[in-house]
Amino acid sequence: MIDIRPFNSLGNANFGWLNARHHFSFGHYNDAARMGWGRLRVWNDDEIAAGTGFDPHPHRDMEIITYVREGAITHRDNMGNEGRTEAGDVQIMSAGTGVVHSEYNLEPTTTKIFQIWILPDVRGAKPNWGAKTFPKAAREAKFEVLAGGRAGDVEAGALPINADAAVMATTLAKGQELKLTLAPGRAAYLVPARGSATVNGQPLGERDGAAIEGEREVTIVAHDEAELVLVEVAA
Repeated sequence: MIDIRPFNSLGNANFGWLNARHHFSFGHYNDAARMGWGRLRVWNDDEIAAGTGFDPHPHRDMEIITYVREGAITHRDNMGNEGRTEAGDVQIMSAGTGVVHSEYNLEPTTTKIFQIWILPDVRGAKPNWGAKTFPKAAREAKFEVLAGGRAGDVEAGALPINADAAVMATTLAKGQELKLTLAPGRAAYLVPARGSATVNGQPLGERDGAAIEGEREVTIVAHDEAELVLVEVAA
């Protein structure tokens, strides 16, 4: 099953400084049919105005991954971490027993991010934050694991998360094809950060979502130059 969720069907919250689209129920957006996808709980498509951001606020028992599409985001937390993550790169925060953090766009232009939340396998873990540069050239025509908690993910260079899941990305040239194999009991959620594609023959536009389950093999073909982000989780 592949359920295509057009961008214009997503939940929306616009506060002026933040224009957010929600792939799953979040905040004031509540859709009983879109409460998550397997262990994936949140996928927010956020546009943050220059000089603004999320003031300090708490989290616990959630794996939070930020994929920066444009601009940069600056992180600070009560563990003493501070860092700036630029477009194409990734930061992770394992909230565990509890963390207070802020996320600001200190850039002169709008920053655009995907904010992804995955339910952890174990509650009450030690909080952790990390960020890493992932050159886009390394993911041409293949999925590179950016953050993961499956066997071998961290050893292969991914940022660590406390979940049997992986956040991946790829770049495809126009007409390029990429195949993904899903093991039984696994699900995936795919979003083009840029460009468009077909997924097993179904059209997927820029910033649309494709909820995938029960498909042994997924064939992605780029309609134009495309950058795609995918989360693979236990169904």
